[in-house]
Amino acid sequence: MKKISIILFALLLVGFNLSGLKLTDEERAMAVDHLKQTRDNLIASVDGLSDEQLNFKKSPESWSVAECVEHLAISEKMIGEMLKGTLQSPANADMRSEVKMSDADILAMITNRDQKIKTSEAFEPSGQFGDFEQSLEAFKTARKSHIDYMKETEDDLRNHYAQMPFGTIDAYQAVLFMSGHTARHNAQIAEIMESPDFPEE
Repeated sequence: MKKISIILFALLLVGFNLSGLKLTDEERAMAVDHLKQTRDNLIASVDGLSDEQLNFKKSPESWSVAECVEHLAISEKMIGEMLKGTLQSPANADMRSEVKMSDADILAMITNRDQKIKTSEAFEPSGQFGDFEQSLEAFKTARKSHIDYMKETEDDLRNHYAQMPFGTIDAYQAVLFMSGHTARHNAQIAEIMESPDFPEE
């Protein structure tokens, strides 16, 4: 009887650990550092650009630097809302098997610009924030909120999930996706600025 009780207790502990995972110090630091780095890279890349430079397009179909920044502000808000949505339902360790991609896979996929992906209409820049400065400020405000959240959260981000076009990811990976998405468009901004026709001032 004593052995059975010990086994049952051990099983309960395993179940508790699976349904109540806390971020490791390494996971927390990695997410916070990546969120900060991609934010800082964006801010540095657009600092001091003139209106002509911000609105330059390589072609009529391509985005300008200003439109990339607006897209990032929209995405930061909407991915943040998706993250909050994943936490509305109870943590479910039984769904872990549906997460097929590693954290590194998520970052590699979203930052790879070899494959161009047309964004959905909801993420298209449309001047919704007013002007470039307001778009950048909206991004910075949302990113600060996400950094602060990742510094302090005790939510079980590994056992809450989001459905993406490429499969199921956990809530922690949604944060990495958000940050990696910024890196992707930082690279796009660099490509725009490297155009031979990019205004000198």
